[in-house]
Amino acid sequence: MGSFVTPLWTKPGIQRRRTESSMRLPARQLAVIRDLAREHFGESAIVYLFGSRVDDARRGGDIDLFIDVPGIVRDRSVQVARYAAQLQRSLGEQRIDIILRDGSTHPLPIHEMARRTGVRL
Repeated sequence: MGSFVTPLWTKPGIQRRRTESSMRLPARQLAVIRDLAREHFGESAIVYLFGSRVDDARRGGDIDLFIDVPGIVRDRSVQVARYAAQLQRSLGEQRIDIILRDGSTHPLPIHEMARRTGVRL
């Protein structure tokens, strides 16, 4: 029987701060991330920053973004690639991971984890 490690965000008593002041990105970069997401995916796009960038105890790390769009995003892969490219141009060379969930995407555990542990921008 294999072992299972409980992820940090599901352990009892572990709670992350969910405010922009606890994020390790400047306010200008947070605004760029949010505004470009709305440009590419529509005004109803909700953007969450999650992962190491919302954990004050960690250093470095990539920028993990979860984008939740209620409608259908046409040409999803193309739109995500364009968004990522524009983020690179605006923020400088950074490792950025983007998870997009639209109305046609089946819910996955990573979506709930990003919403629960992330900070909405």
